[in-house]
Amino acid sequence: MSLSSVKAFFAEHAPDISVIELEQSTATVALAAAGHGVAPEQIAKTLAVRLNDEVVLIVTRGDARLDNKKFKAAFSAKPRMLGLDEVEAETGHPVGGVCPFGLVKPHRIYCDSSLKAFDEVVPAAGAIHAAVRISPERMAALTSAEWVDVCAA
Repeated sequence: MSLSSVKAFFAEHAPDISVIELEQSTATVALAAAGHGVAPEQIAKTLAVRLNDEVVLIVTRGDARLDNKKFKAAFSAKPRMLGLDEVEAETGHPVGGVCPFGLVKPHRIYCDSSLKAFDEVVPAAGAIHAAVRISPERMAALTSAEWVDVCAA
């Protein structure tokens, strides 16, 4: 269902973008980078974070980590990662396939400014073997994401 919701999202909002399905798993940054022939930092990973009483998604480059001080400065709160069991319930996507497209529930989406270093990034597409190639700016536009600076590379 998750992969199909992402395909439906692109069919409706960006029919020129195709979901790439590989036979091997791309569930980790390293596997995704190897599978798609890009550097790990070019993988756009999506983090599901609890922000007070709300779940938000933060898309960042594959080699970046949340910077607690930057996060607190941007959101006036500490980030709390969702537990593995919560991620799929909130996004509709399995861990390793989480992306900002085709979500089961609406969530605010943020793109970390670290993604702007690339002309093209490779986020997952709702399954552990699926992804898309997209510019960071288009990804942000399609998902109504806001740009933030909350990560350290």
